Amino acid sequence: METTTLGGHSISRIGLGTWAMGGMEWGAVSESDAIHTLLAAIDHGINFIDTAPIYGHGRSEELLGKAIRQHGRREDFYLATKAGLDWGEDAPTTSGQRRAAIVANLSPARLLAELEHSLRRLDTDYIDLYQVHWPDPTVDVAETAEILLGFQRAGKVRTLGVSNFTVPQMERFRAIAPLASNQPPYNLFERAIDAEILPWCAQNHVAVICYSSLCRSLLGGRLRPETGFDDIRRFDPKFQPPRFAQYLDAVRRLDALARERFGKTVAELAVRWVLDRPGIRVALWGAKSPQQLQTALGVLHWHLDAQAMADIDAIVEQCVTDPVGPDYLTPGTRDA
Repeated sequence: METTTLGGHSISRIGLGTWAMGGMEWGAVSESDAIHTLLAAIDHGINFIDTAPIYGHGRSEELLGKAIRQHGRREDFYLATKAGLDWGEDAPTTSGQRRAAIVANLSPARLLAELEHSLRRLDTDYIDLYQVHWPDPTVDVAETAEILLGFQRAGKVRTLGVSNFTVPQMERFRAIAPLASNQPPYNLFERAIDAEILPWCAQNHVAVICYSSLCRSLLGGRLRPETGFDDIRRFDPKFQPPRFAQYLDAVRRLDALARERFGKTVAELAVRWVLDRPGIRVALWGAKSPQQLQTALGVLHWHLDAQAMADIDAIVEQCVTDPVGPDYLTPGTRDA
C-alpha cells in the first residue's frame, strides 16, 4: 500500500469511503457485507476509513464500530468522521426540494451532540480526524473552529479537518485552530479545486483528501446508455440526457487508453490520475463488498506520465462539451 502521513500518523493513500454502507442513498447493504468489506480493507493495508453521521443516519458509523470490535485492534484503524449535517425530516430549508431534508447545522449544541453520538457509535474514546462536513452560512467559521479546538484539547479528537470549504473559509478556520486537511470532490470530470483550493492547500501544508474519485461510479466503466438509477444519482445532472452520453463517451475512450497503454481499467486510471495530481494526499474509494476493493489494488505502484495526462485532458475536453459539477450535493441552509 502507498502511504503518507497526517497528524503524525501513517495512513494509506487509498481511503475507504463508507457513504454507500449507510444503505440509504446507494441501495441496501447487508451488515455482513459491510463488516467484511471494512475488515478486508484493513487486510489490504487500507487503514484510512472515512465515514459520517449522515451516512445512513448513523448506520455507517455503527457498522464501523462493530468491525473494529470484531477486528480487536482500534489502533489499526485511522478513523475520519464528520459533523454538521442535520437530516431531520422537518428541518427548515431555503434550498427548495433538492435533498431538502438535509441542512447544514454547525450550531454549538449540534456539534456537541454529534461528537458524543459518533464516539458512541464508533465505540471509541477518540477520533483520529474530525471534519466539518459542510460550511453552515448561519454560523461564523471561527465559532465552529473554536468548538472543534475544544474537542481536540479535551483529547476526544486528534486532528481537525474540513470538507467542501473554500479558501476564505479555510483561512478563517485556520486563524483559530490548526487545520490538517480539506476534503473536496475531485476526479477527472470535476476539477474545480485546481484553480484556488489545491494551490492554497499546498502552500499552507493542508492535506487534500478527495471524495468522488470515481465520480459516483461514472468512471467505474460499468455503466451503459440504458442503465437506470434508483439511488442518489437520479438527482445528478451527469446521469441525465444529454450529458450522460457525453460522459459515457469519455469513459469509453479513457478505458481504451488505460488498457492499451497501461494494461489497466478506466477505474484504475481514474484513481491513479487523482493520486498523481500535485498536492493530493488521499483518494477515497467507495465499496460495498470485499470484491469491490480488489480493483483498488490495481491503482498502486504505477504512475501516469506527462503524455498520458495530456491525452486524458484532451479526451475529456473533446467528449464533455457541457460539463457540470456536483453542486446538487450541497445541503440546504437553515432558516434564520
